Amino acid sequence: MATPQTSISFADGNILASRRVPVTTIVINRAEEKNALDAKTARGLADVLQLTDNDDEIRAIVLASTGGAFCSGADLKELTGGADYLPWAGDEGPLRVAPRKPVIAAIEGPACAEGLGLALFCDIRLIDDSAVFGVLSRLSGMPIGDGTTARLPRLIGLSRALDMIVTGRTVGADEAVATGLATRKVMLGTTRVEAEKLAHKLAELPQGPLLADLRSVYEGLDLSCGDAIRREVDVARATFGPETRASIARHLQRVTGSIRLLRA
Repeated sequence: MATPQTSISFADGNILASRRVPVTTIVINRAEEKNALDAKTARGLADVLQLTDNDDEIRAIVLASTGGAFCSGADLKELTGGADYLPWAGDEGPLRVAPRKPVIAAIEGPACAEGLGLALFCDIRLIDDSAVFGVLSRLSGMPIGDGTTARLPRLIGLSRALDMIVTGRTVGADEAVATGLATRKVMLGTTRVEAEKLAHKLAELPQGPLLADLRSVYEGLDLSCGDAIRREVDVARATFGPETRASIARHLQRVTGSIRLLRA
């Protein structure tokens, strides 16, 4: 029997969340603004990310958008109208704390300015040929407060990151995949479907080691190689226990069964 789906909206419908255990899909729903986030919507996104991360039945998160644009950044019209500046990676912003669970971005169209920061916040980025990335805040004069200056060099290297950050030039789908800015490219218009398929596959994997290894990756980024390896070993030792042994035993049974079938 299929798991029932529940839906809820945040920020007056600007953020939609579709919960189908063990995956929740969060959708930015401001297509008329190319999914730019005003302060209310940014706080709504922060709230739903936190709620989803605290939901013990959810194992993976998909972040998508409506209308063919992932996110064009902050709502500049709101800012020019005198609204307070809300750094997205700041204490009240949606990117203040990374979820413990895998987050997969389904990216179509522009992921620019703060929208690039939102894409970089995710662990995996699925794109199609319509995807465009760029630090377009360079052209508007908007300062970067979404984590891009920290995350982009780590993903694509300092030289490529500086080229994007300093010049504001845009990067298309093929270059994004080639440089590691995007994880993989899928057929046009299928990013959400493919992201949800991948999320369900991740949810089927043994969760303790998956989450421990994800944690080791991020906690090791600011350490020397030796210290990062020692940190990985410490996390692995803390994670290995009866559940791990049971998972390995189930895996061995599956492998043995497959070998028997092949030999039959």
